[in-house]
Amino acid sequence: MAKSALRKISTAVLAPAMALGATVGLASAPASAAIWNSCDQWGNTSLNGYTLYNNIWGSGAGSQCVWANSGTNWGVWASHPNTGGIKSYPNAKKVINKTIASLGSLTSNYNVTVPSSGAYNTSYDIWDTDYDYEIMLWVNHNGAVGPLGTSQGTVTLGGHTWTVYKGSNGANEVFSFLRTSDSSSGSVNIKPILTWISGTKGWMSSGETIGDVQFGYEITSSSGGLDFVTNNLTVSSS
Repeated sequence: MAKSALRKISTAVLAPAMALGATVGLASAPASAAIWNSCDQWGNTSLNGYTLYNNIWGSGAGSQCVWANSGTNWGVWASHPNTGGIKSYPNAKKVINKTIASLGSLTSNYNVTVPSSGAYNTSYDIWDTDYDYEIMLWVNHNGAVGPLGTSQGTVTLGGHTWTVYKGSNGANEVFSFLRTSDSSSGSVNIKPILTWISGTKGWMSSGETIGDVQFGYEITSSSGGLDFVTNNLTVSSS
């Protein structure tokens, strides 16, 4: 189950302020020499306008290391046991800090290489500045993982068809959009999704300020060590 929203509040707030934490595990960076890598639990760096986080937060986590050639080309090696529960959300974050109403556009391109085994989702995680609302866009998933909340049906928005789930973890509202078929590359027009949530459904105000757009891998299990590679990621707004 995607019990991820509550921990993302804490990690989103704490990670930028924390020094690199204790080493959780060791693994090699990819064969091509990365300009940055970290196996620290809260390892983070800023590159090309993006902030990268190793972000190992779940109970019973194993080893995980993140590497980056740039803010838009990075990856993760992770070896987490198959014990249930989300172990980590390694991600790249772009700060937006505009209200939904004032956003002229918000778009993203993604291209990933993900394993055929393990339990995980590849997702955008979008937050307002107060962390009252979390919007997840799953572009692919594998294994025993699922969203928080109840199904609200399907909708075609932003260039994709999604099954929408609405729920709450007690701290914030969570809106999860699961692509109806897995995708390893594509473009997402995020602004119409935000407009649909705020305008068509009225689940949040158009005056809410979108703070972070994160993209990464919510990993539940990756026994034996699996590689997750972001070949390219761009997030643009106006």
